[in-house]
Amino acid sequence: MATARKRRWSQQVTETSDALTLEEGVFTGGSSRGIALSLKRSAERSHKRKSSPYRSAMSMLTFYENRAGKTLPAARRRTLEGAKDELRKLYGKTAKQQSAKQKTTRKQPGKSRTSTKRRKARA
Repeated sequence: MATARKRRWSQQVTETSDALTLEEGVFTGGSSRGIALSLKRSAERSHKRKSSPYRSAMSMLTFYENRAGKTLPAARRRTLEGAKDELRKLYGKTAKQQSAKQKTTRKQPGKSRTSTKRRKARA
C-alpha cells in the first residue's frame, strides 16, 4: 500500500495542489486552447498561489508534462506544447520575449567573465 502511494505523489499534487484548484480532466481531453483557458481560469480564481496567474498556470502545465515523461504519447505532448503557446497568447507573452530573455541569461561558451578594465590593463 505504501509503494502505491509513493508512486502516485504527482497525481496527488495535481489533484490537491494548494496553488491551483484544477477543473476535473483538464489535461486528459480537449484542445490546446481548452486546456489553456481552463488553466487560466483556475489560476485567476486561486487566492493561495504565490506568484502571478501566468506563472502558476504555466508551472502546473509543465509539471504535468514532466511527470508524464516517456509515457506521454507524441500527439498528447504536441497538444500540451500547444497549450503552452496558447497560455502565452492569453497573457500577452510572446515566444520572442521568452527567447530574448533566455539569450541574455546564458553564458557564452569560450568567453570569460573578465571585466573590461582588466582586459585593458593586460594589453
